[in-house]
Amino acid sequence: MNCYPLPPLLRLPAASFLLLFFLHSVRTQIVTGADGIYSASFPYFDINDDGTDLRLLDADINGRVIQLTPNSRNVPQNFMINKSGRAFLNRPFTLWQLNSSSTSNDTAKRIASFNTTFKIQVLHGNDTIPGEGLSFLLSSHLESAPPGSYGGFLGLTNDTLNGNPDNHFVAIEFDTVRQAYLGDPDDNHVGLDINGVISRNTSSLNFSIASTTAVNHTVWIDYDGAARYLRVYMVVGDDPKPNYTVLETAIDLSIYLEQTFYFGFAASTGITYQVNRLLAWNLTVATFPEGKKRMSAWKIGAIAGGVFVAVVLALGAGLWAWLLARRKMERDASANSSSALLLETLKSLPGTPREFEFKDLYKATNSFDEKLKLGKGGFGEVYRGVLPGENKQVAVKRFSRGATSAPHDFLKELIIINRLRHRHLVPLVGWCHTNNVLLLVYEYMPNGSLDHHLFEGPSGKPTTTLSWERRYNVIAGVASALHYLHNEYEQTVVHRDLKASNIMLDANFNARLGDFGLARALETDKTSYAEQEMPGVPGTMGYVAPECFHTGKATRESDVFGFGAVVLEVVCGRRPRSDIDGFHFLCDWVWKLYREGRILEAVDPRLEEDYDPEDARRLLLLALACSHPIPSERPKMELSVQIISRAMAPPVVPHFKPAFMWPAAPAVVESSSRSTTMSVGTSSREASSMESTLRPFDRV
Repeated sequence: MNCYPLPPLLRLPAASFLLLFFLHSVRTQIVTGADGIYSASFPYFDINDDGTDLRLLDADINGRVIQLTPNSRNVPQNFMINKSGRAFLNRPFTLWQLNSSSTSNDTAKRIASFNTTFKIQVLHGNDTIPGEGLSFLLSSHLESAPPGSYGGFLGLTNDTLNGNPDNHFVAIEFDTVRQAYLGDPDDNHVGLDINGVISRNTSSLNFSIASTTAVNHTVWIDYDGAARYLRVYMVVGDDPKPNYTVLETAIDLSIYLEQTFYFGFAASTGITYQVNRLLAWNLTVATFPEGKKRMSAWKIGAIAGGVFVAVVLALGAGLWAWLLARRKMERDASANSSSALLLETLKSLPGTPREFEFKDLYKATNSFDEKLKLGKGGFGEVYRGVLPGENKQVAVKRFSRGATSAPHDFLKELIIINRLRHRHLVPLVGWCHTNNVLLLVYEYMPNGSLDHHLFEGPSGKPTTTLSWERRYNVIAGVASALHYLHNEYEQTVVHRDLKASNIMLDANFNARLGDFGLARALETDKTSYAEQEMPGVPGTMGYVAPECFHTGKATRESDVFGFGAVVLEVVCGRRPRSDIDGFHFLCDWVWKLYREGRILEAVDPRLEEDYDPEDARRLLLLALACSHPIPSERPKMELSVQIISRAMAPPVVPHFKPAFMWPAAPAVVESSSRSTTMSVGTSSREASSMESTLRPFDRV
């Protein structure tokens, strides 16, 4: 029987891993040493597991996998909508203990650490929209999901109990439906939920959780009880554990969970539905002894080394504790050094922006009142404020990443923004750095972000329907700003996160490009995300160029791809990832309309007939050219500016979208009377086949 790989556990010595690996060849558990090591492995699930090793609540085992929500091909609307289910390991764990010398101080608690690895599969039909989500659950209560926990409540809570501290649960959600009122960033994200489904931390994924084919995902979750820190990793298929996380945060679980808790999973469907499957599960916990030690486990251990292993474990535990203490000292020293360096660098910036007192910004934002929050991203949250005594409105960005990376992110953004001067960029007003709290202050944009006018705003509906003239001016402004960053500033700057939510509108609805949290100046060809201390491929699905997933690098061409997505968004009034007419991406649908001679049908129907057909066609063709799968075939921003200003004709675009190929191949000349174009001349069927084979990131 092939076993699911055992995740690394707290950096134990090699001899300990030999023992654990030997015992891992069967589905079992062990307790060893003063602090017990518990390990469970389910490379598959057996129907006999229910009621013994597992507790299934409104879930079942079918085909050696756990179906957390029903799977039915017979009238799925009757059996699969508005469902929720849970599955728990049928064993309680002790989360924390007080040190013998302490009675109440939380810092004196010994908190259990754990590593878990599991495989999930989320499926939906070709003609259906996925919904709602699946989560890894830590709960102090071994019980079914409360009534009404379907839909956006993910099988965790319901409308009445949502946010109640007596819920005593912490969950990592893998959500496939955006609930705007819950603060979800999009319909494909991971989040940290505490006693409710309004996530404390969220992160968008650059791959789809749900699929129309049997695509598995592997997830690793590591919790360090000593450091009180949680890390989540996720990959498609059976790829090895990456060196970057999809979510990480400091969290003391003992604040939210009772002393005894359970590990499990929860999932739900809503009016849209999906199949939520758990395929395999490994769990390793460093916990505490409860009652008399089980001698049978020691006998098993003796087979692999007996007393020798126990000695190695003790030495390893001591070494681990020493390394943790040393690492903490180094972290503290590094943080102090970083803070001093940060302040010195800030004060030496040319044309130093204004330094604010924290108390003034705290007062300006009414103590960072949630009602004044304008938005949030991967690097922080933005609040509206009024500077005391000045009656001037500002936008205050508070960085919220881990203490080790936040100063670097803060400084990189400030250094870039400080020297940029362009009428279509959000102006920087000043900064604040007090007690490791990092703040940037920008001019306030009274008309908010572009996406609030195209899609739902704070009220759940578009703030206004932008006129065609305003839309055209917004696109022109963004193109001008991007041309400045790429070609006119003293260094080439790539924005790397171009999207409607990062385009602000001033009082006259002029576009102002903002959020330079991912922007980087390209020096000595350092375009790599890893070189810039940004592991993975940050950005938002639909705006990220396909080559970025292969190169891991940001370029001017990848910015142009994002610009093309924004142009389509503005003209069509749809998000880049939109299920429409059998397509999952807006670009593919518009390309089809263009091939059929119906490209103007892509224009936002809310505009009715109030737009210029020639200009609409101009922008749509430019957007398709910018969306070309081959980076070298995309127009430069200088040319884009000329096309938008009507100084140049629209680009010639192939009628069939060329397939993405890596490494990129040179363009082929179409066999027609026209000049060389960007297309690969193929039939519709050939193009479709090539796209499905060679564009793994463009389809669900």
